[in-house]
Amino acid sequence: MAHRDLRAAPELFLAVLRHFAALLRSEAELAKGELKEKASRAGTGLACLAAAAILALAGLHVISAALVAWLTAAGLPPGLAALIVGGALFAGAACLLLAAKSRLSSKALLPSRTIRNVQKDAASIKEAANARY
Repeated sequence: MAHRDLRAAPELFLAVLRHFAALLRSEAELAKGELKEKASRAGTGLACLAAAAILALAGLHVISAALVAWLTAAGLPPGLAALIVGGALFAGAACLLLAAKSRLSSKALLPSRTIRNVQKDAASIKEAANARY
C-alpha cells in the first residue's frame, strides 16, 4: 500500500468544501425555483376554488329564482328553464372544485425534482467516498 502525501490534504479538503458548498447552492436554487412553480400551481388551484364558490352561489340564486318563478307561474316554461340553468352552473362548479382539489393535493405541491436530485447527489457522494477508500 503506497503512502499518500499528507501535505496536499488541506488543499484537497478546501476543494471538497468548495464543491460541497456549490452543490448546496445549486440544490437550494433548484428547490427555490421548484417551490415557486408549485406556489403558482397552488394559486391556480385557489383561483379555481374561488370561481367554483362564485358559480355555486350564482347557481343557488338561479335555483331559488326558478322555484319562485315556478310557483308563481301558472305553467312550466320560466321555472323549468331556470332550473336547467342552475343545474348547469352547479355542474360547472363541481368540475372547478375537482380541478382545484387536484392542484392543491399534497403530492402535486411536493418539490419532487429537488428531492430526486438530492437523492442522486447523496448516492453520488456515497459512491465516490466508497470508491476512494
